This record gives sequence, structure tokens and C-alpha cells, in this order.
Amino acid sequence: MAIKRNRRFHAEVATSALSDIMFFLLLFFLIISTLANPNVIKVPLPKSDANEHTKKQHITLTVTSEKKYFVDKKEVPFDQVEALLIAETSKIGDKTVILRIPFDSQVQELVDLLKLGMDNDLKIIIATKQD
Repeated sequence: MAIKRNRRFHAEVATSALSDIMFFLLLFFLIISTLANPNVIKVPLPKSDANEHTKKQHITLTVTSEKKYFVDKKEVPFDQVEALLIAETSKIGDKTVILRIPFDSQVQELVDLLKLGMDNDLKIIIATKQD
């Protein structure tokens, strides 16, 4: 009596290495996505058709909808914004300040900040997002 053994070929794919690769890719993209946006403070910027990009590192003044003021991610009260801007711009030797203000803020807030820059001979650039 001849006993036949079932020796069929079963194709297998080793997936243990694939899970390690997917984990490293996930970590890579999470780290890169946090580095991609230097401005962590979320502000709904006004829209514009003509945007220009700057290559240099400038001081950033951010105003939130709750009227909180941030100079380069450091929260400061409004009465100290002027002194801190002067100190920071003199430190880096560039008098350019990028103003990030919400699109729905009052005009008077914008005028106050522009006047603050004009009084101290600062070049204020209003940040926008492309339409």
C-alpha cells in the first residue's frame, strides 16, 4: 500500500520586515510634518493672489483671535511687544517683522501694530495664505 504525502508548494510572503519599515516611515513623516511648519500658532490668515516668499529668517509677530500676542512663539502682553520687537530685531540685525494676524480681526488692531512698527523704523510684512 502506497501512502501519498501531500507535499504541495505553499507560497508565503514574510511580512515581519514590512511592519518595521512601515513603523519607521510613519515616524519619519510625523517628525518631518512637525518641522515643516515653523509657526505652530494657528491663525486664519487673510487670502491673497500675489504671495511672495522670503528666504531669510525674520522675527514673527502673531496675534490670535483671543488677542494674545506672540513674538516668535513666546507669549507677551501688548505693552511689552514694542520693547521685545526692538530687542529681537537688533539682535539679528534685520528690521523686518512678519505680522500674522487673523483675517477677521479689527482694523484698529492692525493699525496699532503698523504704527508701532512705523514709530520704531521696522519693516512690517503682513503674512497671507495663497488663494
